[in-house]
Amino acid sequence: MQIVERTSATGLESHIRGQRLAASEDVFSNDVLVQIFTRERIEQSFVVPAVAEPLIVWVLCGSATIEEREPGKEWLASEVTKGDFFLTTSAVPYEMRWHVNSAEPFVVMHIYLGLPLLERAIQETHKEVTGAICLREISGGRDEALSVLFEQFRVELTTQGESSPLLMQGIAQCIAVHLARRYLDTQADNIVQRNALPAFKLKRVLNAMERSLSEAFCLGDLAVEAGMSEYHFSRLFKRATGLSPSRYFIRLRMTKARQLLIETDMSIIDAGLEVGYSSASHFSQAFKREVGVLPSHYRK
Repeated sequence: MQIVERTSATGLESHIRGQRLAASEDVFSNDVLVQIFTRERIEQSFVVPAVAEPLIVWVLCGSATIEEREPGKEWLASEVTKGDFFLTTSAVPYEMRWHVNSAEPFVVMHIYLGLPLLERAIQETHKEVTGAICLREISGGRDEALSVLFEQFRVELTTQGESSPLLMQGIAQCIAVHLARRYLDTQADNIVQRNALPAFKLKRVLNAMERSLSEAFCLGDLAVEAGMSEYHFSRLFKRATGLSPSRYFIRLRMTKARQLLIETDMSIIDAGLEVGYSSASHFSQAFKREVGVLPSHYRK
């Protein structure tokens, strides 16, 4: 019997199916976080967490129709192909879905730039800007200069051998300056003062959650991972994901449980134990409350 483990790199990875191909964890700094994923051909609606840093998504391979919307609003569609990118600065969670149109796999790169780095770039390139500063939203855009820089990230992450933190930081600085020069929006909310979790803290907390799915939920331990008080952490976590830490933890448990029920021959009792439920009845009740059906019906 093979049990497939599922790990999260950011809040997105608790919802989006696919495989992480590479990440900058070993060379991670607060200035940049880079990840490469291959995605499923059809992805139904999922929630993209809001984090402090703008998120850049660059299409490495394939073409797709991608739809986005804020909660309760109409879907907006973009046709994207290799070389296109998204720049998202939403301070609240939003929904996304897609379907792939090409025979090629759909491979994307996620890039988070730290706010201190962006702030330094904006101060250097726009000394006259003293009011609110933010980057424009871009959906399915194309920028050859950015593509050259993103490609350097790809090569550094996918070439065998040890990646260079210094090189990664240098590329990140070039990207930050380019964004400050080309995509500044002085009419929007201040990106530096945005009240949300930094991506690297959200990543650290979600990894800790996934390591402890079989254990009792502990808010204090997660707050320590984030380096915050429990109250401050809970407030910013809910702002980022739309859920309280405890509710998000249950959702992660059920994500893992669904995977075990579908992808392995593990018994329902053992699947419940794997995600922290010592009682079969308690697991069944929690599963039905979250998924809508009993574990036995879901497996069928």
